[in-house]
Amino acid sequence: MVFSRASGILLHPTSLPSRFGIGDLGFEAYRFVDFLEASDQKIWQILPLGPVGYGNSPYMCYSAIAGNPLLLDLDALCSQDLVTLEEIAYPPSFPFDRVDYELVNSYKLPLLRKAYERFQVSASDEQKQEFKAFCDRSATWLDDYSLFTALKQHFGDLGWYGWPEAIAKRDPNTLKAWREKLIDDVEFCRYLQYEFNRQWAALKQYANARGIEIFGDIPIYVAHDSADVWAHSEIFCLDPNTGQPTEMSGVPPDYFSETGQLWGNPVYNWDVLAKDGFKWWIQRFKSILEYVDLIRIDHFRGFESYWSVPGGEETAMNGKWVEAPGREFFIKLRAELGELPIVAEDLGIITPEVEALRDEFDFPGMKILHFAFDSGAANPYLPYNYATPNCVVYTGTHDNNTTMGWYEARSADENQWLWNYLGCSRGEGVNWDLIRLALASVANLAIFPMQDLLGLGTGSRMNEPSKATGNWDWQLRPNVLNEDLSGRMRFYTGVYGRTPQRPAPPEEIE
Repeated sequence: MVFSRASGILLHPTSLPSRFGIGDLGFEAYRFVDFLEASDQKIWQILPLGPVGYGNSPYMCYSAIAGNPLLLDLDALCSQDLVTLEEIAYPPSFPFDRVDYELVNSYKLPLLRKAYERFQVSASDEQKQEFKAFCDRSATWLDDYSLFTALKQHFGDLGWYGWPEAIAKRDPNTLKAWREKLIDDVEFCRYLQYEFNRQWAALKQYANARGIEIFGDIPIYVAHDSADVWAHSEIFCLDPNTGQPTEMSGVPPDYFSETGQLWGNPVYNWDVLAKDGFKWWIQRFKSILEYVDLIRIDHFRGFESYWSVPGGEETAMNGKWVEAPGREFFIKLRAELGELPIVAEDLGIITPEVEALRDEFDFPGMKILHFAFDSGAANPYLPYNYATPNCVVYTGTHDNNTTMGWYEARSADENQWLWNYLGCSRGEGVNWDLIRLALASVANLAIFPMQDLLGLGTGSRMNEPSKATGNWDWQLRPNVLNEDLSGRMRFYTGVYGRTPQRPAPPEEIE
């Protein structure tokens, strides 16, 4: 799909300011949409929205489709009389600019439980019908996820492969018995997803009415300890006895890592997926497209071929490339969904076959300016080497350092090539130099992490891939999204021909 010329900002909802310790779908989210509109931005890019697992990574979620309950807005629940003003009047002293996930969980989950209990008692007939309708249309994933979540809590957060054999292997009678035993916890989980769906739909409608599109993210792999792998073990490469991966995901050794990267997710059994017409994958895309307008496929190259590492290995060195039926899948997906609003994360080891798969379906690829100034004039990330406007240019992504941190970590000699390319600076900081460079490029979309608009350093980066913990906790400070910042962004967006066509104001839409 070829996108119109526009720009946007990357900011995950957890990074929004909030007095409740973590960004949510409430006031500050709507205020950020207003900031995007005032800045003449068209795109709000986010990370996966799922319930996070180990390390709080949105790329290691307990579900490929469910929403993260920690994003629920407590003020919205208060307006429904499901929590009281007194209960939320004095939240704990949360960190000023970091998300303390443990503290947020201990504070927010009991309040969400109270909201559920009151909903059960006070819900109107209309609300009960809405809840039932949501559960019915979401049953293909919600039934398994809600039971998975209840079981995980019951077994002390143990991974599903450590549960008693009968439930780990989903014996039908055992499933029925556990669903009845844990019915209240199952219904609590279903309610949280219902409320997430309501709150997110309202926020998305608000954004879309103002010409803002939500740019979401699908990680190609799912967490081993997830409802998806437990409920659909046949589509993954698992040992049928232990539930452990027989083949794991990762990338091979390269210039940056002598042993490669071992991610540990189970890889797909593509033969099984192909036999039923890729049903699980198609349902995943359909569900995500209810939440977002555009989708970035993380590790897109895995649809052409993927690095498969035998189970039990401690590094990625002994893996091998295995061909995947990406073309067959995307033909099927296009037949089901029509034109696909997909961006391919085509970074890393990209072959002509991967490029051919991307280009056959007109998927834009990605260009990262942080990667542009290290290997001479032929570097494919230098703007004058962009062969087509059908791409998305970033200063950096959530996996990169901030632009200020990146610049400060480089030597003077390394940065000389950057300044030779730029020619001069307007004195606004190298972050704005790279923002302007991206905006001026031929790329149809230009996206910037919020940290780069603010000129923040290394301490504000979202993720450092080499660290297993201590990531994903950066939070925007209150009241930094001011008119000066939106005005500067609006000015440059206009200078470089990216001002969007806005719809009529919402009150004028009939």
